[in-house]
Amino acid sequence: MNERLLAKTFVELADTLVADFDLIDFLRLLTDRCVGMLGASAAGVLLADRDGELRVMAASDEQVRLLELFQLQNDEGPCLDCYRTGLPVTVPDLLTETARWPRFAAQARLH
Repeated sequence: MNERLLAKTFVELADTLVADFDLIDFLRLLTDRCVGMLGASAAGVLLADRDGELRVMAASDEQVRLLELFQLQNDEGPCLDCYRTGLPVTVPDLLTETARWPRFAAQARLH
């Protein structure tokens, strides 16, 4: 990872944390920078409310936002597994996950 880019990103994110900052704008910037710094194709952020219900808060693009919503509506996918177990979920190839998340894997391959 490029340390200069990481430092610049932290400064940029910190600059948004002013008294009246917009959380959604902050999270959107965070997803955009994660895609750029980590070489990911896309990123999304789900946050749990006080009742533990997950909500889509930000995504690097509209297709990812829809895929995050799809996970929540169908109660399956890597984000839900990560939230429920507290462990990272790595999926190098969705073709190998059709038994684990049949609806999600099929939908994700469409995007």
